Amino acid sequence: MFRNIGEIVLLFWRVLRALPHAWRQRQKVFDQFFEIGNASLLMVCVLSFFIGAVFALQTGPALAQHSLSSAVGGVVGFAIARELAPIMMAILIAGRIGSAMAAEIGSMRVYQEIDALRTMNINPIDYLVLPRVLAMVVALPMLVIFAILVGWFGGAVVANYNQQLEIPFAAFFADMKDFVVLKDVGNGVFKSFCFAIIIGVVSCHQGLTTIGGPRGIGRSVTKAVVNSIVLIVIFDYLITLLLSIFLK
Repeated sequence: MFRNIGEIVLLFWRVLRALPHAWRQRQKVFDQFFEIGNASLLMVCVLSFFIGAVFALQTGPALAQHSLSSAVGGVVGFAIARELAPIMMAILIAGRIGSAMAAEIGSMRVYQEIDALRTMNINPIDYLVLPRVLAMVVALPMLVIFAILVGWFGGAVVANYNQQLEIPFAAFFADMKDFVVLKDVGNGVFKSFCFAIIIGVVSCHQGLTTIGGPRGIGRSVTKAVVNSIVLIVIFDYLITLLLSIFLK
């Protein structure tokens, strides 16, 4: 475990050192950005809408029983912006894109394509890892902002049409405006930026360390997704703790 952590940190440091070469890989960055961002929009839209809807459906009646139905908009907006949207989108992208990164780089490792790159004096970090990490760092925060907006709309729809609540859209968003500030949205976007680094680096690391043929590729994909999700949850707590201390 400690060896893997050390290798991941070292790979992240090598990616930082390769940043001056990012302009040469701009086409690969754009291609990866399209795969992460545009190709994921439909899933993000569906998932975030129903996250907001379910959260409003769960919390709305409970708040209404205590005569706090007017606070539904604020509770839903605050929870989605700070926690639900960033962590759920990170888990979705880890499963969809992180696994693909690990499989693609892992197959190149198994079939000696990475060794061929080194033979041609092409740095695998610059050519394979850097474009994927950069695209992830740009795409995931944008997806989270989109997910926050769609999640708010999903919560407003349920609050408006649920017979126990019947909160108009205007009242829902007016209450949200009183509770949610720009700092809350920025909190979620900052978390997604950190999660993007975790997913990109961990997935690429698992791909680069793949051994053992097709079975090894399967193991690397599984490890990439599981390790990414575990680190996302751990760093979610750490980031929340640090932000609560420094951004009171």
